[in-house]
Amino acid sequence: MEKGITGKRTITVTPELTAQAMGSGMLAVYATPAMIALMENTAANSVRGELQEGQGTVGVHIDVRHLSATPVGMEVTCETTLIKADRRRLEFAVKAYDAKGLIGEGTHERCIIEDETFLARANAKKE
Repeated sequence: MEKGITGKRTITVTPELTAQAMGSGMLAVYATPAMIALMENTAANSVRGELQEGQGTVGVHIDVRHLSATPVGMEVTCETTLIKADRRRLEFAVKAYDAKGLIGEGTHERCIIEDETFLARANAKKE
């Protein structure tokens, strides 16, 4: 996979995506866990078309800073760029913005997996 692949996704902050609703804080502002999920989803979707049949990616590391609060009703846009691709390891630069500017940034690492093998290993934990 070649570095430089980009992704972009825009969402609207709803009451369900607030720190108060997600249990990560007391206020009704965009939650850090929701921002992280948006970053992971945007990165994963950006490389989906580059994968072989039966492959997927899983998040294995994220290092982000949440810089500014965003209120309910405002849009948040996430942009990702694949900055390193080393066999199965993919590293992305991730950024999130609202209408007033940058609200979060950092890096996110994903690994390419074989879906069936990965699920079999996970399900083996139940035995």
